[in-house]
Amino acid sequence: MDRAVHLRSAVALAGRFPALSGADLDVAAGEVVAVLGPNGAGKTSLLRTCAGLLAVTSGEAVVLGCDLRTERTAVRRKVGLLGHDASLYDELTAAENVRFAVRAAGGRSERVEPALERLGLVGRLRRTPAARLSAGQRRRAALAVVLARAPALWLLDEPHAGLDSVARELVDTVVAEVADAGAAVILTSHEAERAASVADRVLVMSGGRAADERVGERRPPLTAVSGGDADVA
Repeated sequence: MDRAVHLRSAVALAGRFPALSGADLDVAAGEVVAVLGPNGAGKTSLLRTCAGLLAVTSGEAVVLGCDLRTERTAVRRKVGLLGHDASLYDELTAAENVRFAVRAAGGRSERVEPALERLGLVGRLRRTPAARLSAGQRRRAALAVVLARAPALWLLDEPHAGLDSVARELVDTVVAEVADAGAAVILTSHEAERAASVADRVLVMSGGRAADERVGERRPPLTAVSGGDADVA
């Protein structure tokens, strides 16, 4: 199986601060890895490093064939990062936000509508300005951007945050589907049980490096789930 991520003793800086301090990680195509740990453990920094947003100063760091020490800008179009902030334009509708983001990333416009439908952003919701969407709906719109871009590596920072139970199940379904289709997924979480249920492996971080690793129990692909977070703010 192809290797999507390879880190060995990787040190990454946020300003002058070592956000990663010797991280080791290998993630194969089609694999889901969940990263646990307290605030400040380095979970978000790991994702931002893999996305080419933090400078790697020593060690080995190769993501989707790009050496992050010399090619970190090249990897950015190959990965999909879902951060804490949904990063939507408030004046644009949910559909317009997804369409704009995909076009800006050089993605294929024909993937926009299926992604909106898959994330339950249909009917009135797809026409609603982002400023009037609930936190959960904004989260789903941001996830629709990643789905429409169809990256080889998904980087999801607390993807269940702000979602109701139906939408959380939908996130798990989408993660299972894209992994089965061959994408690699790294997601962070504060919920050990939830992470283990969706992941092939669970990585525990502390102090900017892996402290422990165990096998997850990723379930088979779930049936389609729709709806959730239905009320517009």
